[in-house]
Amino acid sequence: MAASPVRMGPNHELIVPDDVVIPYIEGDGTGVDIWPAAQRVFDTAVAASGRHVEWVEVLAGEKAFRETGSWLPEETLEQFRSLLVGIKGPLTTPVGGGIRSLNVALRQLLDLYVCLRPVRWFRGVPSPVCHPERVDMVIFRENTEDVYAGLEVEAGSEEARALRELLRDRFGWDVRDDAGIGIKPISETGSKRLVRAALRYALARGRRSVTLVHKGNIQKYTEGAFRRWGYELVREEFAEVAVAWDDCGGEPGEKLLVKDVIADNALQQVLTRPEDFDVIATTNLNGDYLSDALAAQVGGIGIAPGGNINYESGHGIFEATHGTAPKYAGKDMVNPGSVLLSGVLMFEYLGWNDVAQAIVDALERTIEEGIVTYDFARLRPGSTKVSTSEFGHAVAERITLALAPERHGEEARS
Repeated sequence: MAASPVRMGPNHELIVPDDVVIPYIEGDGTGVDIWPAAQRVFDTAVAASGRHVEWVEVLAGEKAFRETGSWLPEETLEQFRSLLVGIKGPLTTPVGGGIRSLNVALRQLLDLYVCLRPVRWFRGVPSPVCHPERVDMVIFRENTEDVYAGLEVEAGSEEARALRELLRDRFGWDVRDDAGIGIKPISETGSKRLVRAALRYALARGRRSVTLVHKGNIQKYTEGAFRRWGYELVREEFAEVAVAWDDCGGEPGEKLLVKDVIADNALQQVLTRPEDFDVIATTNLNGDYLSDALAAQVGGIGIAPGGNINYESGHGIFEATHGTAPKYAGKDMVNPGSVLLSGVLMFEYLGWNDVAQAIVDALERTIEEGIVTYDFARLRPGSTKVSTSEFGHAVAERITLALAPERHGEEARS
């Protein structure tokens, strides 16, 4: 049977065939190392489930520029639009021109408004904190607005002068002559759809709470509005299953608790009281800070997954969250954990939870046994340092070994 693409059903549910086409971007820099290692693991887990993935390479970044003259070819966008769900390695941001950020461009062009960043500790992963096991959070970061919208003018430019004059004449705002100026859009539409996705996720997975993280004490009409719109949504659409802290005094009963915290305080509390946080819904820049700060507590961004999703259209691109690390490219030494766990998110999104769990279990078992790449080996005396490809092989091998008892049982019955 020929492989088929993921489709969107009439009720916004994904229809995923057992033989599915998935586009991938290998990635720049260390993408040449981490993608083959990850694909080996993916194929092993998928095959064990009786399903199949037909991987279709699409181009972006340096490889695309070399072969097509474009950093982000239209053909790549069309493949992601038509096939709905894909995965990618890290991409270079062009210097001195071109697209400001290929990652941001993909999110905005496909309206992937949720940046999904689950953060948890895996046994055996070295950590700088005493109790990394207390970290188990899922961040919903708004992906299309805030300062990442790129609405800014350069200091000393004619555009900056004209904008300064408009702000002075229309609003009475004084801006220094030598200032660059940026505009930070936060909309009710963008805020509510992000919080809605976070609430639905928390309810579907039996999570305890959703925390709205914002800087609304200072930025009252952007960050403060994000908080207000979030609470409005709870009362308007989720009153039967969720309740705001102010409406229950922190005693939600059987309902999902929705609370909020100022961003700078949140960055302190996720370190000192991580058990108080479960699902986090936040604006774009706050989400960027929080994601990396939390990743540092559980092993670093080398093992931090990410997904960019539009739950209405069904589109999702799952990605390694670290940079390209070009000085390590082709050396077969870096940790493929970020793209591996991004694949886990992708398979969960497709509804292939057995595939996702098989990868997670094998990854954790490999690390527990002390089989790690150099980044963890230097922090774990007595561990066995392996290459990127060897680590991928070890994880795939443990997926196969985990199925051995079941296979032996089937052989005995036959």
